[in-house]
Amino acid sequence: MTHLSLPAAALALLVASSLGAQPKPFTWPTSTPQKVGLNAAVLDSLNAEITAGKYGNIDRMLVIRRGTIVMDKTYARDYDRIYGDSLRSTSSLNNSHDPTGPFNYFNPWWHPTYRRGTLHTLQSVSKTVASAVIGAAITRGDFPDINTPILKYWDTTTVAKLDDRKRRVTIRHLLTMSGGFDWNESIPYSDPNNTAGALEASPDWVKFTIDRPMMREPGTQFNYSSGESALLAHIFFRATGVDIEEYAARHLFAPLGITNWQWKRTPSGTIDTEGGLYLEARDLARIWQLWLQGGRWNGATVVNEQWVRESVTPHIATSTRAGAPQYGYKWWLYSNPVQKDKLIWAGSGFGGQFPMAFPDQDMVVVFNAWNITGAPTLPLRAVQERLIKAAK
Repeated sequence: MTHLSLPAAALALLVASSLGAQPKPFTWPTSTPQKVGLNAAVLDSLNAEITAGKYGNIDRMLVIRRGTIVMDKTYARDYDRIYGDSLRSTSSLNNSHDPTGPFNYFNPWWHPTYRRGTLHTLQSVSKTVASAVIGAAITRGDFPDINTPILKYWDTTTVAKLDDRKRRVTIRHLLTMSGGFDWNESIPYSDPNNTAGALEASPDWVKFTIDRPMMREPGTQFNYSSGESALLAHIFFRATGVDIEEYAARHLFAPLGITNWQWKRTPSGTIDTEGGLYLEARDLARIWQLWLQGGRWNGATVVNEQWVRESVTPHIATSTRAGAPQYGYKWWLYSNPVQKDKLIWAGSGFGGQFPMAFPDQDMVVVFNAWNITGAPTLPLRAVQERLIKAAK
């Protein structure tokens, strides 16, 4: 049985009540591109290309500069028609143990929006948000040093394939995707050999991951692993005594005025910190804007500036390929294609979820999409360059 969280709106009300105050209301100001120094023709051309279907199933484009929304476009897609045949087939994207549930990626009741509403699946952008929650907990003194070995939070007599390398895995290694576990997520998710598919088909994601054999010494190489991110929900609760969703509701979402979200749970009940969060694009943008503002919102510190800077500092190379992004603490760090010594701070989620902060342009851009079966996709690096050049 799939475990679902308390409806987020209800949880938000409980949190606000327990805190004795409602979150401060916030509405993004709006303006024209020209008034904030953006070339409107560039945004209009992107909008025209998306509307024409050049980049497949793009659902949303949101552009914010200097804290002001200058373009917000939603594109209607008929996902019953687009993925109807796939919904009734069997594949690793159509989860066999619960075909009507939230891990069937062709089911339009769950994807790309929650119950066909306005909350869009973020997929692996959830990893970045989970890192931000950890940052909020570190700021408040509620979370341990990230150099703590993760096995502190397990009964090691129950952990399979235990060796000295596994004993050396730290929280920092999980945050930088360098835990060293045997994991192959570099092939398409439709491929049954993708380890993430086996993870999602398992009844206990935490046990599935912690019991994996080790492949290499922790900290030596980036290896993308959703399982390592799934472990963070377990660690967070064991370390703080609080469910990571509840902590996010109190100490990240509430200060930003985010009152509506959905966060899937795994079959064993833990929050899906590898890919289960749904947010509306304007609310997702608040987290990226928070990072641009050094962790402060409405004059208060939500995440301390040191964590903000550390989390978007390159800690490990994701590839030896020229131009490949670097990786922070669950943040993808792309070189600025115009100013090579500058960075773009991004999240990246299956299907085309791309929230991005351009710190040197004071700009946040969010793309939501649902390109999951080989459709044309957004040429991310080219779009980043166009957006940067559009900023005066």
